[in-house]
Amino acid sequence: MMVRVSDEPPSEENPANHAEEATPAAPPQRLRTLLIIAAVLLGLDLLTKCLVVANLKPGEPVSIIGDFARFSLVRNPGAAFSMATGMTWLLTLVAAAVVIGVVRIGRTLRSLWWAIGLGMVLGGALGNLVDRLFRAPGPLQGHVVDFIAIGWWPVFNVADSSIVCGAILLVVLTVFGFEPNGTRTGRDEPDAAEDEATETTANKTTSEGNTA
Repeated sequence: MMVRVSDEPPSEENPANHAEEATPAAPPQRLRTLLIIAAVLLGLDLLTKCLVVANLKPGEPVSIIGDFARFSLVRNPGAAFSMATGMTWLLTLVAAAVVIGVVRIGRTLRSLWWAIGLGMVLGGALGNLVDRLFRAPGPLQGHVVDFIAIGWWPVFNVADSSIVCGAILLVVLTVFGFEPNGTRTGRDEPDAAEDEATETTANKTTSEGNTA
């Protein structure tokens, strides 16, 4: 009886292939989500400002809930909530820098919650930037249209609310360790350390077995 002997060496599985299969897929990029949120908020801000300018007059507020909530048209040369009223041109440059910075971060963004927060900041910054560029008295000096008056709080607009809410969300995400790349600080790192310890123990056991 003849036994055929193959000249081909036994196939060896590449450990790298197993490593690639075991590696979880990275979260999808979130730039599109960020831009959609920003576009919706920008459109809402511009629409409400146009309606207010067309239907309200300065000094003639419209009551919504008694004296607590009302619409009151105000031309604001300063920042959100009427702060820094004498620095309009500087605020315009800051808003432009914020827009550029958010877009740059968004290009590598993988966290959905970060995309929501940054989208809110971007939409609000663009809304007020449009006012500063195209409204009177002129480019870089334009006054922002504010119209929402709540109690004793300074008059604000949709863009201001968007910026503040987005910033609060980003602070909360940072405090709880959620990273822009979709990972979470303090949770992913221990897992990596545990995997490394397990691998070290396995290698040590294999080495002792070979020695025996």
